Amino acid sequence: MSRPHGIPLPRAHRSSDSHQPESAFDDDEQGQPRPREGVRQLTGAERVRTLVESNASVSLTLPGAHDQGEWWTGVPAARTATPDGDVLLLVPGESAAARAAAHAQDDDLTAVIEITDVAPVSVPHRIRGRAWLAGWLTQVPAAERAACVALLAERRPVGGLLGLDSRPGWALLRLEVGEISVDDLWGAEHVDPDELAAAEPDPLLDHETELLQHLAAAHRDRVADLGSLLGPRQDGTLTAVPLALDRLGLRVRFSRPGAAASSSFDARFDFPAPVRDVCGLRRAMHHLFAAAGR
Repeated sequence: MSRPHGIPLPRAHRSSDSHQPESAFDDDEQGQPRPREGVRQLTGAERVRTLVESNASVSLTLPGAHDQGEWWTGVPAARTATPDGDVLLLVPGESAAARAAAHAQDDDLTAVIEITDVAPVSVPHRIRGRAWLAGWLTQVPAAERAACVALLAERRPVGGLLGLDSRPGWALLRLEVGEISVDDLWGAEHVDPDELAAAEPDPLLDHETELLQHLAAAHRDRVADLGSLLGPRQDGTLTAVPLALDRLGLRVRFSRPGAAASSSFDARFDFPAPVRDVCGLRRAMHHLFAAAGR
């Protein structure tokens, strides 16, 4: 697919530093730690798919729907990705998006959704990443509505989404994705829409917020002990906050008491093997804590 005309997506950039020290992350010019090369991580498509399926905040912008000279921007009530890589969006029936999509055909209506991921714990530089998905917006045909609503409800079973779409106040839209950009804790890159269709969300997606908050509240000392795995160059007292969690490992943001926020750094602690569920995560965390206590 070609890029939807008139929708600016952020340019991807990556650090050119390929040196691999004990800590796997650097600070960029904005102060946000970035990964060095060679660190095991989710693919860009997996990260975007996880954000699409997450509870991170999202906005929908229509460059062609102007309100006093500005692009129209609204907030979908729910969203999910289809097996084909499209994104389903539940929006208010009287919104500009619903009205415009009701009359759109094929590539008539361009749109972009922006997803902003904020850490569920208090840390410097709390925004963990953003993803942008641009494409063409249409209304889901009546013949496909029931299947699409069921797919949406699988991700958002709470709140009666199965009933929302049958009410006049809501509309179900489809974004046919033509271009994807992500800028997050792992760096910035463009993602092929076909890769998004094939990607699966991280299996810890639905548990990450609760688990990080639990680690920060009840096990902060043990998380700080992980600093001992970074080697003697990290001498001195470090405070540690668990920042991100996925099937491959735990990311921790370290800082020194009283130091400037820009002096914080990240370290990634890989699990012995990818975890599939919370039970596997418990075993992996036990392994990490045991290694730090030796």
